[in-house]
Amino acid sequence: MKSSRLRNLFAKRTFMSRTLAVVALALATMLVPLSAQAAAKPARNYRVYVGTYTGPESKGIYSFHFDAASGKTTALELAGESTNPSFVAIDAAHRFLYAVNEVGDYKGEKSGGVSAFAIDAKTGKLTFLNEVSSHGADPCHLSFDKTGKHLLVANYTGGSVAVFPILADGRLGEASSVIQHTGHGPNAERQEAPHAHEIQVSSDNHYAVVADLGLDGLLVYQLDSAKGTLVANDPPMEKGEPGAGPRHFVFDRSGKFVYTLNEMGGNVTRFAWDGRTGTLKKLDSVASVAADYRGHNDSAEIAIDTAGKHVYASNRGPDDIAVFAVDAKGALQLVERVPTKGKAPRHFALDPTGKFLFVGNQESNNIAVFRVDPRTGRLTDTGQVIAAPAPVCIVFVPE
Repeated sequence: MKSSRLRNLFAKRTFMSRTLAVVALALATMLVPLSAQAAAKPARNYRVYVGTYTGPESKGIYSFHFDAASGKTTALELAGESTNPSFVAIDAAHRFLYAVNEVGDYKGEKSGGVSAFAIDAKTGKLTFLNEVSSHGADPCHLSFDKTGKHLLVANYTGGSVAVFPILADGRLGEASSVIQHTGHGPNAERQEAPHAHEIQVSSDNHYAVVADLGLDGLLVYQLDSAKGTLVANDPPMEKGEPGAGPRHFVFDRSGKFVYTLNEMGGNVTRFAWDGRTGTLKKLDSVASVAADYRGHNDSAEIAIDTAGKHVYASNRGPDDIAVFAVDAKGALQLVERVPTKGKAPRHFALDPTGKFLFVGNQESNNIAVFRVDPRTGRLTDTGQVIAAPAPVCIVFVPE
């Protein structure tokens, strides 16, 4: 009898242990996706940094607060002084901000500068760390490689690109690679020489792609991320349309296409991208500017939403944003064109939630805020316009 009772007791305990294990496993299965969703969920509050052209009204880099839940913003305040910090970028850890100094004379040489700043997480203020030569006049764009250890810079007037190591304390080292472009385009006034306008790396970090307005093409370089060096790919360039002047571009979310906005042509050219070989092939183009527009135009910025369903492009002249839907084959279909509530929309950015689009109207000194319909891509004016001196670049940092 005693042995029987012990066997029953053991069986009950075993059953309870197994039951608790099943319950624990079920709870873990339920909680893991929730925690993953929480980790992936965008922040609610952001500090937004604005690069500008300095002058009588601007002293450098500014910032303001943005509540993504309500869509409300605060007034602009000076974050750090710098000369012509026209394009800025934030590192992945949100500790440092880097800015080009778009000038043509850097310490007596025909070059611009690149500056590094530390970000105060509490106040958002910027502390200057150091500045180096960009190795080409009028640097206008910069971006990181995927390791976050190198900063890549495009020099417009200099017609060159350069790579800089990022040191452990956030400062910039001297250039590890400098490539000078050569040649010209058919427009004698605006394409008399190379004009590198943007540089980005591919998703696998094996290649760096450069849009050169003066050469009417996209140049591809093999990137050695260990050494921070660039070597021309074979073939080294895919030409676009003659006289179109490629300015900025985006990779699509599938990794199959590159959409390039042509400043002079007022259109978006789609290229097929082969990530294995680093090669491009021109496919087709769609107008960014309305066919009946007769004034001068310089198209400026292009972006793609996080879902990869819509592409946006800004046009200086008609001062609007063209909205395109991406079809199943990657081609673009016009959805609408929306006035930007200002003059010369040089840059715009989608906020990290994808619900709002901020447009920097350089010549009217303001930033207009639009709500984005994620289903259709359409833009709706929120009524918010932020006073900002000569805004050129807009980036977000979660708080």
